Amino acid sequence: MAKVIAEKAVESASAEKQVEIKHTRVMKNASGNNVTVVDWTDVKPVDQAISDAEAQLATAEAQVTELEADIVAYKAIKG
Repeated sequence: MAKVIAEKAVESASAEKQVEIKHTRVMKNASGNNVTVVDWTDVKPVDQAISDAEAQLATAEAQVTELEADIVAYKAIKG
């Protein structure tokens, strides 16, 4: 699933900056052509978006470390 990230326009210059995140996927239409469809849209403060992305990155890095350990164990069994 892909994302389209853009700055969200705010009405007041003093307001906190917002980001708009469109969660998309590619599907085939009735003619068999690929089309991009927006599943849902999130709007959140940019600071929250940064924090969320950093948390997701930490989780992904932990999963990579775990998978690397799994591969070492599998190769040890394989001999």
